[in-house]
Amino acid sequence: MRNNVQTDESIWLELSRDGDEEAFAQLVNSYQMPVFNLCYRMLGDATEAEDAAQEAFLKAFRNMKRYDPNRKFVNWLLTIASNHCIDRLRKRRVRFISLDEWIQGPKAKSSEAGPESAIVLQEGREEIQEMIEQLGTQDRAAIILRYWYDMSYEEIASSLSLSIGAVKSRLHRARREIAEMWLENQRLMTVGKRRQDEPSTV
Repeated sequence: MRNNVQTDESIWLELSRDGDEEAFAQLVNSYQMPVFNLCYRMLGDATEAEDAAQEAFLKAFRNMKRYDPNRKFVNWLLTIASNHCIDRLRKRRVRFISLDEWIQGPKAKSSEAGPESAIVLQEGREEIQEMIEQLGTQDRAAIILRYWYDMSYEEIASSLSLSIGAVKSRLHRARREIAEMWLENQRLMTVGKRRQDEPSTV
């Protein structure tokens, strides 16, 4: 069954490169959810994410001649979508996220889950959202592509037009910043609880 799907996709890709809109519609049907979900997480608004996903697919169709068949098509689509969302975020310059559903993607691999990434992946949604809002747009994109779409450093570097070293640096910095913010939040919560537990002097 999987081989049939891969064969169908190869045919759709070949026809789409020749401008066949019906073939590309089949690709849209296959990949509309991962593209929409990425836009949804980056933009924080379902309506805007839907518009962004449609524009990303339109850009993909217009640039099918540039698609490298040796590259995973879905990753090529996610690259277009993430860059489009980054452009939108830069233009509007407002808060990045306000959704309880933000953190629902795949977890980081246990072998690479250091203290910072563990905090990123284990804490409550609202706390994480508030922290993610304070990251730069490319740092946000790198975090999403790495931990929610399980992209390799090489794939993220290609997606964001960065070197592999820059991707690793951004991910490390983002995890460290979130860890520091989380620890500060915990400190403030502890102080607040102690004050509540102190006996009244009245």
